[in-house]
Amino acid sequence: MKNIVLIIALIGFNLISCQTPEEPRKPISHQSGSYMKESSERNKKIAAKEKKAILSIIEKDTLVYKQSQNGFWYAYLTKNEKDTIKPKKGDQVIFQYSISDLNGNEIYSLEELGEKEYFIDEEVIFSGLRQGLKLMKEGEKVNFIFQSFKAFGTTGDREKIASNTPIIAEVELLEINQK
Repeated sequence: MKNIVLIIALIGFNLISCQTPEEPRKPISHQSGSYMKESSERNKKIAAKEKKAILSIIEKDTLVYKQSQNGFWYAYLTKNEKDTIKPKKGDQVIFQYSISDLNGNEIYSLEELGEKEYFIDEEVIFSGLRQGLKLMKEGEKVNFIFQSFKAFGTTGDREKIASNTPIIAEVELLEINQK
């Protein structure tokens, strides 16, 4: 008898709980988009401040810098005039580099970073370096200046590079192994 009452109670509960509501629930909060506007404005101010600092450094430097189409600056320390081959998607490159801040303080040395192997556009490295390597020929050494959005962005590298930090990367392309 107790089991029958329990079964009827469970069936009744299921029937009541399975009824559909007359009106759909409404979201608890509404976003206005103001956060995105504020974030965009903040990022524009950061980028303008970084660009101003970079242009000031370039003006004082004896190297001749070019601005790339990808939004960073570069100057050749060693230029390869005889070769024409630049790496393209799928090619393996072997390179070494160091990173410093805009004041020239070393963040990562050549020894710390070591020799790197990278398959162009098939592995993950920060966007400025990925694009910069494509401009280089074997044997070249280039000084790149990257705004933070081309380097490690708003998160930094979670080790030595803080968020929104523009960097200088001295890169030497040792070898290109074409696909």
